[in-house]
Amino acid sequence: METLTTLTLGEIVKKQYRAAEVFEKFGLDFCCMGSQTLEEACRNSQHDPTEVLVALQALETDGGDSVNFDAWPLDLLADYIYQRHHHYVEEKTPIIQGYLDKICAVHGNRHPELYEINRIFKETSGALAVHMKKEELMLFPYIKRLVKAGETHEPVTSSIFGSVSTPIHAMEADHLDEGQQLQKMAALSNDYTPPADACSTYTVTYKMLKDYEKDMHLHIHLENNILFAKAVQLEEALNGPRSA
Repeated sequence: METLTTLTLGEIVKKQYRAAEVFEKFGLDFCCMGSQTLEEACRNSQHDPTEVLVALQALETDGGDSVNFDAWPLDLLADYIYQRHHHYVEEKTPIIQGYLDKICAVHGNRHPELYEINRIFKETSGALAVHMKKEELMLFPYIKRLVKAGETHEPVTSSIFGSVSTPIHAMEADHLDEGQQLQKMAALSNDYTPPADACSTYTVTYKMLKDYEKDMHLHIHLENNILFAKAVQLEEALNGPRSA
């Protein structure tokens, strides 16, 4: 019998989008590690599954709006990810980078972990910019062609990468790396907790990094657990299964 503990983290967030808030609270990775069941994730992170279940069940009783992205057409979801999450990264990255450079110059001698956080952010944000352009120029347009083919019952035009699984595997590998780098920055900063001697810029920088992390988790979830998974299913329904 299917229960919450036997569903994967990704499936739970697909069914109840606000479950992401609960998983963030308990430090459960629902994006890059969304294929773990809740039971497995709690065991691996040494959390009491009953405590997590109580928090999840509370979502059903406290009301609140929840967007059902799992019901969205894939072309609409791809546009939403681009407009909401890609634009967010493009807007916030230079601001955060500037703040990191500033607090490194002022506080780096007393807090050397800032240099490592700065290095990680600079490297991963650069890689992420390339990653997003590949999605915008290659993967998302092909997914939209799949949607159109499904609507018109016309053949799917070929792509330079063959099956959609090929770029998706590459994107998922990038997501895993990005998730690992986010974890490193969170650990170095004590989950973005400003030290006692932090100035206002230091505090704002950590708040922005925390928001950036939260946005990235949702961004990766929408792609890995919904957009990518359904694009593979749609292509197979149109053309039959193909090897990646």
